Amino acid sequence: MNSKDLILGRVRAALADGPETTDIPRSYRREFPPADLDVLIDRLVDYKAVVHRGADVATIVAGIIGAGALVVPPGLPESWLPPEAALTGVESADGVLTGAAVAIAETGTIVLDASPDQGPRILTLLPDLHICVLRPDQVVASVPEAVARLDPARPLTWISGPSATSDIELNRVEGVHGPRHLHVILWEAA
Repeated sequence: MNSKDLILGRVRAALADGPETTDIPRSYRREFPPADLDVLIDRLVDYKAVVHRGADVATIVAGIIGAGALVVPPGLPESWLPPEAALTGVESADGVLTGAAVAIAETGTIVLDASPDQGPRILTLLPDLHICVLRPDQVVASVPEAVARLDPARPLTWISGPSATSDIELNRVEGVHGPRHLHVILWEAA
C-alpha cells in the first residue's frame, strides 16, 4: 500500500458515517430572454476590449494584426485568416485568433471550451493579443443560459476583458495572467 492509498482509505473511512448525499435540484429557470448585443458590446468596451462588427473576418483580422504573426487553433475556419497572415507557434506569436463557445451579454464574458476553433488554453495565455470571433447566435443574455449551453466536462475558460489585476494600492496592471489586448469580432455573416 502506498501513501496515496493509505490517505484515501482514511478519508473514505471518516466519511462512511456521514450523511447521505442527495441529488441537487436543477429545475431553475429554463426560459431566457433574447440576448442584447448592445449590452454585450457595452460591457466588453467597459472591460477595455475593442469590439469590431462585420462580415469579412479576414479583413478585420488583417487590420488588427498588421504585419504580426498569428497562432491559430487547428479547427479555425480558413476564411477567417487574412491571405497574407504569417502563422507561427505560440512561443513566437504576436497574437492568437480563436472562436468561442458562448458570450454572456449581462456580464460581458466570453467562454472558451477548447473546441477545435479555440484550441488549448495555452494558445490564449501567451500572446499579448487575443482576437476572438463571435457569431450573434453564440451570445446569450445571462450566466444561467450560458451554463445550460456549456458541457461541464470540457475545460472552460471565462474571459471578461483583457487580463488585468490590481496591486495592494489598487493600481491596475494589465497582461499579468494573459493577453493585455482583447479584440472581439462580432461576425455578421452575409
